[in-house]
Amino acid sequence: MKTPLSRRDWMRSSLLAAGAMTFGFNHFTTQRATAKTLVREIVPNFNMEEPRILAKLNSNENAFGPAPEVIKAIVDSASMGNRYGHGDAATLIKMLAEKEGVAPENILLGPGSTDLLEKTAIVQFMGGGNVVSADVSYMSLMNTAQRMGGVWKPVALTSDYAHDLSAMQAAIDSETKLVYICNPNNPTGSITDAAALKTFCKQAAKKTPVFVDEAYLEFMVDPEAQTMAGLVKEGHDVMVARTFSKIHGMAGLRIGYLVATPERIEKITSMVRGTMGLCLTSLKGAIASVQQESFLAKCRDWNTESREFTTEAVKGLGYSFIPSYTSFLIFPIAMESQPFMRGMYGKGVAVKTYNLYDKTWCRVSMGTMDEMKLFVESFKQVTA
Repeated sequence: MKTPLSRRDWMRSSLLAAGAMTFGFNHFTTQRATAKTLVREIVPNFNMEEPRILAKLNSNENAFGPAPEVIKAIVDSASMGNRYGHGDAATLIKMLAEKEGVAPENILLGPGSTDLLEKTAIVQFMGGGNVVSADVSYMSLMNTAQRMGGVWKPVALTSDYAHDLSAMQAAIDSETKLVYICNPNNPTGSITDAAALKTFCKQAAKKTPVFVDEAYLEFMVDPEAQTMAGLVKEGHDVMVARTFSKIHGMAGLRIGYLVATPERIEKITSMVRGTMGLCLTSLKGAIASVQQESFLAKCRDWNTESREFTTEAVKGLGYSFIPSYTSFLIFPIAMESQPFMRGMYGKGVAVKTYNLYDKTWCRVSMGTMDEMKLFVESFKQVTA
């Protein structure tokens, strides 16, 4: 008699049956055709020597964090690495629930918010269906959904790079399993009005869950007024992702969280475990970081100062740009990607380039003022 499959073995066999035979960067690789996005990241075709990088401005990392108290908490916890962090996970969940004004049952932890995006996509699209999102946006969830057998229904941004909420509402049909919104948006850095978004979420959530990715929200002046987390407390079928990778300065420590209804969280945790993917040091660091409101406010101010300086410098050089509410700035340039990146990397400045709307765009992350001054001077020389 055959032994019944465990839930983990059942999921693995289901993924294999869906065509997830090999793993690529971040996402399952299948033979299924996927929709094409308007944005394409350009990967450098030359060897990048990290030791030569003087200003790492290509990954939207916080150059100012983590806070000293966070570093101490991480160092002090290293000797306890032989223990699981279940108790600390429970502590962090309680703290985050209080912060977001919800119950602990509304919080799910994960190793970064991207992990939670992809887990959601796996769970939602194992049986097909479609996901509605903006194009251009952060593609992690949509890519995973398509690899799982789902269909992506892209909706173009408005002329001011906000989400076209009316068009997205119209795109929802009986096969829509999820709506994804990244606000502030990546890689554009643009914002969609909070009041309009709340109205949209309430209406759309009556038909299908709405996933709002708020990775960059805390760089805004009044993030509490912009978040959709309050809709979860009201009982709406909304999922909100946050991360410690950005303003908390913990990108390499991998920790994020999801705010959602208990039913949505249970649907995910019935197939995959959340806190088992977290290490004790990350949990201790996150617990400490939640309490560093003064340091986080300083990071927000430093980021704003660097962004305003860079924006004015780019504007002064005659370039147009998308107004940014995040820790990065993106703007079109009059050079091809590879020679531009080669020139910038040659001067020790790491940036990203995209093909967007059939043009080459430079996306530069905000760093210290010295790093941004180096970026501006290097940019002048490379584009001269």
